Amino acid sequence: MAQRLDGRVAVITGGGSGIGLASARRLASEGARVVVADVDGDAGRAAADEVGGLFVQVDVTDEEQVEALFQTAVDTYGSLDVAFNNAGISPPDDDSILTTGMAAWQRVQQVNLTSVYLCCRFAIPHMLRQGRGSVINTASFVATMGAATSQISYTASKGGVLAMSRELGVQFARQGVRVNALSPGPVNTPLLRELFAKDPERAARRLVHVPLGRFAEPEEIAAAVAFLASDDSSFITASNFLVDGGISGAYVTPL
Repeated sequence: MAQRLDGRVAVITGGGSGIGLASARRLASEGARVVVADVDGDAGRAAADEVGGLFVQVDVTDEEQVEALFQTAVDTYGSLDVAFNNAGISPPDDDSILTTGMAAWQRVQQVNLTSVYLCCRFAIPHMLRQGRGSVINTASFVATMGAATSQISYTASKGGVLAMSRELGVQFARQGVRVNALSPGPVNTPLLRELFAKDPERAARRLVHVPLGRFAEPEEIAAAVAFLASDDSSFITASNFLVDGGISGAYVTPL
């Protein structure tokens, strides 16, 4: 594996499972020192131990805990080069706007959007001081497309992540800090399997829209994270980096 991230320090929220875990493995394999942040102590600690990194248990909606997370990374390793702000939820009570209550709406916004705001707010100053850094915020292909089977707060939160990432990428570009939104299509993670992949009929209904005909594997998304974290993407900022199997480019898909 190429050592594109040798000596760099990466913080990954939601690093205990799914895309976050796959990304921790990938970035560590490319030489990064990884700080795994997760609300789940057991999963996060196991992930950090596996990659030889540091675990910080954190509620990403808590301002003080998020500030402490990035300060801990800098205090431990001396820099902050990559912030992969990836933590997110998609609970079953987030559904159509006709049925989604205020509590569900606010909870998803807090975890999916406010947490990214907090992570950017406290990560970027460290990067500005050193004159370099890559921020990668997990959005989604639903920030670009509409779905008749709605998760209204999730979709709105990811649209917010996309818009915020674009603005930050423009604002800090000349100071050496790149900010991009990573927009995966449906990924074979525990969250997706819980939502619909365990139901073959629901899974098939979605797969018909994917030109590649399958869900992404977490490792495929992690490869995109590694690219955006590395100097190979040095001229990419304020982008919507779609890794969606062609969904957003399709009018019809192959039979």
